[in-house]
Amino acid sequence: MFVAANREASESVKQWVYRVLRRGIMTGQFEPGDPVTINGLAEALGVSAMPVREALHRLVSEGALELLDNRRVRVPDLDPQSFEEVLEARVALETRAAERAMPFIDDRRMARMRAFDQQADQALAIGNFGRLVEANFDFHRCLYEARPGTVMLPLIESLWLRLGPFMRRAGETLSQTYQVDRHAEALIAIVQRDAEALKVAIAADIRDGTGHLGRSHFARVAALAKTG
Repeated sequence: MFVAANREASESVKQWVYRVLRRGIMTGQFEPGDPVTINGLAEALGVSAMPVREALHRLVSEGALELLDNRRVRVPDLDPQSFEEVLEARVALETRAAERAMPFIDDRRMARMRAFDQQADQALAIGNFGRLVEANFDFHRCLYEARPGTVMLPLIESLWLRLGPFMRRAGETLSQTYQVDRHAEALIAIVQRDAEALKVAIAADIRDGTGHLGRSHFARVAALAKTG
C-alpha cells in the first residue's frame, strides 16, 4: 500500500487526501491496472469516504485515474504508442522548463537538489525503489519551480501522473540500465550555466529512466502474450 504523507497544519482533510493520492500515483505507488476503491483508501488513510470520493473525482478529471463502465475506478494503463507520446511530451516540456529555471537557481536550491540526488543514490543502493522514485521527482520539481510564477510545472505534473504508475517497475532494473548519473550532469551544467548541457542531461535522464522502464514493460507483456 502507498505511504501517506503527513498532513500540514493548514490543510483540510479533503486537500490532504487529494495531495496524498495524487503524489502516490505520481511517484509509482500504484500499479497500472490496479483497482482503486473508496472504502479501501478511506480505511488506509483513516478518513471518511467523502474526501476520498471527491479526490477520486478530481483525479479522474485529470486523467490520473480511469472511471470504468461499472463505476469502478482504476489506475489507467498505457499502450506503447501513448507511452511514447507522453514520454516525448515530458522531454519537450522539462528540457524547456529546466532551461528557463536555470538563471534563478541559487546556492540554497543547489544544495537541496544535491540532497535529493544523494537520497536517490542511497535509495537505489539499498533497493528502496519507492523512495528512489520520490527523490527523482523531488529533484526535478526543485529544479523547475526555481523560476517564479512558472506555469509549466502543472503541465509537467499532469504527465508525471500518467507515467507514474510505471516508475516503480523502472526501479527494479534501473541499477543495471541507468549507468550514468544524469542528475550529476545536470548539476554540473547548472554550475557552468550551460543551458544546452542541462537540456541534454534532463532529456537523457527521462529517456534512460522512464523510457527504458516503459519499453521493458511492453517487451515483457509481448513476450508473455507469445508464450501464453
